[in-house]
Amino acid sequence: MKKAICSLLIATALVGSAIQPAAARDHHHHDNTGRIIAGGVAAGVVGGLIGGAIANGGGPRYVEEPRYVDGPRYVEPAPRCWYEDRDVRNRYDGGYHAETVRVCE
Repeated sequence: MKKAICSLLIATALVGSAIQPAAARDHHHHDNTGRIIAGGVAAGVVGGLIGGAIANGGGPRYVEEPRYVDGPRYVEPAPRCWYEDRDVRNRYDGGYHAETVRVCE
């Protein structure tokens, strides 16, 4: 909701700035094309905000838990793994260097 209100305020400021030059120009010229364009932009922005809010659903979404299809089965646990720093022989000069290696039981 906070994002929607902030977006609406920004859109209002943008549309207000678009209407101002059109209003100043209308003092000398009497065509309303600037106001029509600003109104169309404002309607598009407001419609996009409302459409986005409707599409979002507004509430949390819940995912169903996985279910057993053929009944419960035994699944072997994954092996316990961790990372260790070990000295590894260097292929190029015969020396050693420290390298992080994955180690599993």
